[in-house]
Amino acid sequence: MEYTQLGNTGTAVTEISFGTWRFGRETDDGYEVDKQQAHKLLDAYADAGGNFIDTADVYGGGLSEEWIGDWLAGRDREDFVIASKVYWPTREDDPNGRGLSRKHIRRQIDGILDRLGTEYVDLLYIHRWDDATPTTELMRTLDGLVRAGKVNHLGTSTMEPNAWRIAQANEIAKREGYEPFTVAQPRYSLVTKEVEYDYTDALAEYDVGMCPWSPLGGGFLSGKYTRDEIPAGTRGAESDRFEDRYLTEENFDVLDEVRAVADEEDASPVQVAIAWLLEQPTMTAPIIGARTVDQLEENLGATDMDLSEQQVERLSEAKDAPSLV
Repeated sequence: MEYTQLGNTGTAVTEISFGTWRFGRETDDGYEVDKQQAHKLLDAYADAGGNFIDTADVYGGGLSEEWIGDWLAGRDREDFVIASKVYWPTREDDPNGRGLSRKHIRRQIDGILDRLGTEYVDLLYIHRWDDATPTTELMRTLDGLVRAGKVNHLGTSTMEPNAWRIAQANEIAKREGYEPFTVAQPRYSLVTKEVEYDYTDALAEYDVGMCPWSPLGGGFLSGKYTRDEIPAGTRGAESDRFEDRYLTEENFDVLDEVRAVADEEDASPVQVAIAWLLEQPTMTAPIIGARTVDQLEENLGATDMDLSEQQVERLSEAKDAPSLV
């Protein structure tokens, strides 16, 4: 993997980030990814040259951060760029145990650092926007974490299509001399293109990098779905929301084009979908998730692809960004 800059910062990250939301996530059959498998995946990612690991305080109820911390203890912490997030409730009966208030953020950053076994995180995202917290208070609090050496850079997650929030926050940061948001983490893929309406323009205007999640459209772009067959046990078979969002004729037309390019390049649909994202403006590093080392290695294979301008254009034109007016 090659290196790229983390937004407009001086920090170098690999062009694909490894997401750990499955670590410690409980299912009816146990953990979706248990600690042993988590460490195998982290080993494989690092062995492939990856250095950019994404987690959050709520992933696995904190287990994701704990397991990453245990793994980091046997590595050189300075070799890795670690991102985490704060927002969601961690104390259900505590009205101050959620959101982006100064009280909650300060409490959470100490827990994050303790679980990760580190003195700082390279990137702290706000996981959602909190209308109850004034933007000036939020940016002052986050700036304080940077000044205290607990956080290096700031990001926003899942704020599409509200690009104006990023503009508002960064204008306040500019006026007050606070640390601005330098990275954004929207949902973005060939079949989820809401960010193209005006969000990506705002990122470019404020020189904010992008680390999108769900680059495979919830698994739709993996190629396991066809118009005639929705495999049993998949989200497509069990979730009405997934069916309504992804299993549409328009999206299957996109998948047809992805498969066509995959055939041309002797690659998988997964690799084509990620390779397309790597070509997008303001892109820093898509966030991939995997349950197995084989899945991870297939995802990382996208970095070996070199799509032509014509192929990128064909894929881009397979589905227009939706109008939000």
